[in-house]
Amino acid sequence: MDAILVDYVINEKTMIVLPTAHLHYQSIVWETNRILYVQKTPLQLIQQACIEGGADYAGRRISMIYHTNAKQKTPIPINPTLNIYAFPTESPNNFNCKWIFYNHVLSIERNQSATKSTYPSIIIFKNGQTLPITESLYLLDKQRQRTAMCMSVFNPNIKTFLLHDRNRV
Repeated sequence: MDAILVDYVINEKTMIVLPTAHLHYQSIVWETNRILYVQKTPLQLIQQACIEGGADYAGRRISMIYHTNAKQKTPIPINPTLNIYAFPTESPNNFNCKWIFYNHVLSIERNQSATKSTYPSIIIFKNGQTLPITESLYLLDKQRQRTAMCMSVFNPNIKTFLLHDRNRV
């Protein structure tokens, strides 16, 4: 295992932030070319990244609720200038909440393997990595659509493209 980081800055390479119950770290961060172990919780990392991106988490969440009417599991424009948008898989206050970064997802598919009862969906990232995940395909698709709506608030020119982006293999 690599070194455990005290802190981490979410960036254009961040693909997903996973929670973990480990004695020495609370998050596992997948970047396009490495996996990192961080002492802060996923929500702490998201909140910090929002501030670094120009506004606090609460303000970004309130804005997205206004624009998308998504009051629960609200997608967050972490840093619109850098095109960094993420969506939670459940309430961000729940321990098991994972944060998925929209621009790295190639597709989300039904798991056809023997593990499908535990992991009904698989995220396929643009770099070829895959992650079986406990959330349903329906929930993940809905979250992707909400995130596309969130992105269109900051760039209306991509609205039509994003809302019709259904990358299913």
